[in-house]
Amino acid sequence: MRTGWSGRGPGPGSGPGSGGGPGGGPGAPNGRGYGRRPRWHPGRGVRTVAGQVFVLQVGVVLLLVVAAVVALVLQSRYDSEREARNRSMAVAESFANAPGMVSALRGRDPSAVLQPLAERARKGSGVDFVVAMTPQGIRYTHPNPARIGKHFMGSIRPAAEGRTVQETFTGTLGLSVRSVVPVKDAQGKVVGLVAAGITIKKVSGAADHQLPLLFGAAAAAMAFATAGTALVSRRLRRQTHGLDPSEMTRMYEHHDAVLHSVREGVLIVGGDGRLVLANDEARRLFDLPPDAEGRLVSELGFDPHTAALLASGRPATDEVHTAGERLLSVSHRPTDRDGGPPGSVATLRDTTELRALSGKVDLARNRLKLLYDAGVSIGTTLDVVRTAQELAEYAVARFADYVSVDLVDSVLRGEEPPNGASGLSEHPDGVTGLSDPPDGISGLSAPDGVSGLSAPDAGSAPDTGSWATVAAADGGRTVLRRTALSGIRDDGPLYPLGMLIEFGPSAPQARGFRSGAVTVEPVLGDFGGWQEQDPEHARRIVDYGIHSMITVPLRARGVVLGVASFMRAEKPEPFEEDDVSLAEELVTRAAVCIDNARRYTREHTMAVTLQRSLLPRMLPEQNALDVAYRYLPAESGVGGDWFDVIPLPGARVALVVGDVVGHGLHAAATMGRLRTAVHNFSTLDLPPDEILSHLDDLIARIDQDEGPGGLNGDGSGGGGGSEGITGATCLYAIYDPVTRRCTMARAGHPPPALVRPDGSVEFLDLPAGPPLGLGGLPFETAELELPEGSHLVLYTDGLIEKRDRDIEAGLEMLRGALAHPGRTPEDACTAVLDALLPDRPSDDIALIVARTRVLEPGLTADWEVPSDPAQVAEVRAAVARKLAEWDLGDVAFTTELILSELITNAIRYATGPIRVRLLCDRSLICEVFDTSSTSPHLRYAGTTDEGGRGLFLVSQFADRWGTRYTADGKVIWTEQALPLSKHGKPRP
Repeated sequence: MRTGWSGRGPGPGSGPGSGGGPGGGPGAPNGRGYGRRPRWHPGRGVRTVAGQVFVLQVGVVLLLVVAAVVALVLQSRYDSEREARNRSMAVAESFANAPGMVSALRGRDPSAVLQPLAERARKGSGVDFVVAMTPQGIRYTHPNPARIGKHFMGSIRPAAEGRTVQETFTGTLGLSVRSVVPVKDAQGKVVGLVAAGITIKKVSGAADHQLPLLFGAAAAAMAFATAGTALVSRRLRRQTHGLDPSEMTRMYEHHDAVLHSVREGVLIVGGDGRLVLANDEARRLFDLPPDAEGRLVSELGFDPHTAALLASGRPATDEVHTAGERLLSVSHRPTDRDGGPPGSVATLRDTTELRALSGKVDLARNRLKLLYDAGVSIGTTLDVVRTAQELAEYAVARFADYVSVDLVDSVLRGEEPPNGASGLSEHPDGVTGLSDPPDGISGLSAPDGVSGLSAPDAGSAPDTGSWATVAAADGGRTVLRRTALSGIRDDGPLYPLGMLIEFGPSAPQARGFRSGAVTVEPVLGDFGGWQEQDPEHARRIVDYGIHSMITVPLRARGVVLGVASFMRAEKPEPFEEDDVSLAEELVTRAAVCIDNARRYTREHTMAVTLQRSLLPRMLPEQNALDVAYRYLPAESGVGGDWFDVIPLPGARVALVVGDVVGHGLHAAATMGRLRTAVHNFSTLDLPPDEILSHLDDLIARIDQDEGPGGLNGDGSGGGGGSEGITGATCLYAIYDPVTRRCTMARAGHPPPALVRPDGSVEFLDLPAGPPLGLGGLPFETAELELPEGSHLVLYTDGLIEKRDRDIEAGLEMLRGALAHPGRTPEDACTAVLDALLPDRPSDDIALIVARTRVLEPGLTADWEVPSDPAQVAEVRAAVARKLAEWDLGDVAFTTELILSELITNAIRYATGPIRVRLLCDRSLICEVFDTSSTSPHLRYAGTTDEGGRGLFLVSQFADRWGTRYTADGKVIWTEQALPLSKHGKPRP
């Protein structure tokens, strides 16, 4: 575990020159060990502090180990010799005091008795000899029998006197440790002596047996001590970075000089968040107390942001922090990145003198942020009025206290603004006037809380009269309409929204509009030009407190669209030249957005006009269905949705709903072509699947003409301006009120909904054909019988689709809106739109609700005709009777003639069975059915021709006639207008 720094001296990696700090210099990472640990060089190892300590420690340990071994050896020898003395004394005393010892010494042959006992005692006790002798020293026993009877070698006089003697003496067995003990009789008289001893050789041998253990222990102790010393030295070398004492001294002196002499403050914080070191400059900048070192940085009165930075260890470069009234630039680095101790070092620079410059930088930064936010907040819609209001609302409180935007009326209509001209009022006295907005302007919606562009009350100012424009160079007054207005309060004395304002030639708005330059009026009270137009109004503005104004023309693509005025009231600072660039940037961004909205308004208006001109203006009269419809164009772009109600022969009605992919003029134009094609195909009385097939071919040809390689209207290739592949969906349905049968087919379109009379809703499961334009794929029809009074609901996907809801949810909402019996088609349309209409539709919405009717059985007649010309007369008579029953005798003759020709032709040229049907609807309808698929051909017979005049007569007597094909043949039909009723009115 690394240790931290303590004291006032610098630690590793400290100071501005350290590798761990933010500074560079000699202490950089490649320097001489101030930041990083240098490589180890064996040749200079002994010169380092760690090397010297290692050698010293090893020497001391070696000396201690040797001294310990010598002491242990000497102690061992001493202990062995003492043990020998004790043992010899014990053996001698035991032998001397043995029973029978006195009697044996006084016996005739003491040696014979004592020699065996002495040897047994010697061997049993481990001594080298046990000698019994006379008080004069003549031996009775000896390990060497040859020495018996000889004089004992050693001191025996004290023993003969009755005392015990111990000595080390060289005798016959060598140097030995011996004890001599007297043997006394019962009266205390010394009758003999006993000596026992152990040779020094034996004593030394016992000590020598312990030497290997001692030397082994000494070697182990030496090894452990050396290893510990090496570890300590290694740690010391790491802590001192391998520096020798002179280098450490030089480094300390250098760092101490740097820390206490530089103009930058230096703070070193330990890993525990305590201040380790602060140089003189740091103490001065932060006014630190004398005992600051060792205390937590949170307790030293630092600014909270500065304290948090010092305690976090987060790297930082030139961060601005405060210290009282000072501004400090702080750089902060952790010290443990390259193996240093935990903590951090911070350098401080006093940047108080840069405060004014920093304030300007902050102001510039705030203005950049203001412009960035303006780009996000202004122009969120393609609405001219809304965009102008966004500019006014955004600038209030951020840049000005009141903002107004005045635009040329033609811009609001989506037209090009007059280039170099301004509106001129014909009012004689030239004051600001009012007039109604031009046609089309009142329809523009205003933002929330804005009253819109309607003119104020007529009594608030005189009428300006008619509209006129003159060149600005002629000195005419500039006429603009107040389009947007915003302020910090609502009671400002400014012209209201929608007001048509005439600005005199000296007004800042007029000068800016004519010249296209920014006008700055720092003090409005000192500028008299703008007061000349309406002195009373100018006085109210000044009295209200508005004291400064900037007027900036709204310029886009080199054309001036209007003028934006920025005014200050509560902010005491007047506008200066430095504010001009910001105002110009704001207005430039807004002008581009307003011009885009203007161009969009023009295109949207053109597309809506084209679209509405192509859609049905009114529903045709027919009796098969009660129809109500709704059509809502998208707000973001006109689409290609369309619908139609087409009367067909036989009292039938076709319902059509379609949707062209895309938005804009191209989609609207394509929609018109498809609607016209549907009408043409319906005139041919084709079934729904064939009509969809023909539409599919038509869209494929449109794509071929407008795609790459095709031809535009000017004969050029279409690749340059192609709108891309056209696609469409369509639903076509035919309802027959006689049979209540409905035949439908769809091409990629949402299925229709059927609302039965009881209120149950069913989405009809029609075969889902492919969208139109894919080409070559078949379409299928479905036929079903509808109860009378059912509602058939056709719609486009804009009704059920929404960004935040899927189609299934939209269908369920539609089901819920329709599930109410007894409603009229109009009520059903209203309920559906109330439930599903989004706030801002992103796609067109077309909706048709048709309630089925049934042609009364009494108004139909049906006859089977045998294939015999003689039977034609009977059919004619039956038809005449039926017409008389219907009170249609006026058309009986022509009807009989028409049917006679048609039935005769069917008998002659077609195959049976033949059937005749009369329908009395809004017209009299005659239908002849046969099983032939041959279409009749109208001929113009010559004067001498005997035949060929039948169909010609039919076409002359009938209002319309034609042929339609069925699954088992064809039908030839005619229609005749009904005569007036008895009251002179058309029949219903």
